[in-house]
Amino acid sequence: GTKFKSTYSGLGTDTTTSIFDPVLCEIIYKWFGKCNVLDPFAGGSVRGIVANYLGFKYTGIELRKEQVDSNREQAFEILPFNNQPQWYIGDSEVLLDELIPKYDLLFSCPPYMDLEVYSDLPDDLSNMSDHEFVRKYESIINKSCNKLVKGGYAVFVVGDLRDSKGYQKDFTGITKQAFAKAGMKLYNELIVVDNVGTKAMTLERGFKNGKLAKVHQNVYVFVKP
Repeated sequence: GTKFKSTYSGLGTDTTTSIFDPVLCEIIYKWFGKCNVLDPFAGGSVRGIVANYLGFKYTGIELRKEQVDSNREQAFEILPFNNQPQWYIGDSEVLLDELIPKYDLLFSCPPYMDLEVYSDLPDDLSNMSDHEFVRKYESIINKSCNKLVKGGYAVFVVGDLRDSKGYQKDFTGITKQAFAKAGMKLYNELIVVDNVGTKAMTLERGFKNGKLAKVHQNVYVFVKP
């Protein structure tokens, strides 16, 4: 795992996108991947670069052209010209219809609803109402699972969040329900503990109002029966 921390130390310089943990990528690919990886919420470059670095073939879909341009630039700095991840620019709900069902691993970290707004593009999940988000999110998950081969895995990294009034949104539950609707079976649940850092400073305030800060993310592993 340490070689990835040093190899990819320059990744995530685009501050508009959260940096995905390359060591977590290594673990997921080695445990659940075989060859072809599909990522319908591609975001930054890490999942794609680590996949191809390890010998997998990565296909990611990302709505924002500037993000894909940044991903490709970083990939060319790290990987040889003939071993580049494939990123498509556009709406996953549309582009997934054009892909051949050959993937053995679906691996992604979707937008956490409206917690972090990435753009004002009309098809961007992060700026939609909760109702619109859930409809489109379920559609993208269903289409992504249709591209998986039988026995293929789907791994999503998600976490719960709060609305503007402080009530918790059950995003992990929304995700599990979406995969169940797509015919997938829950196979594993992993917990990734985040760096506590400054969150420890909010604990006292959290105890006073009853709202505790999250210091972990859920990694759900589903299988296509």
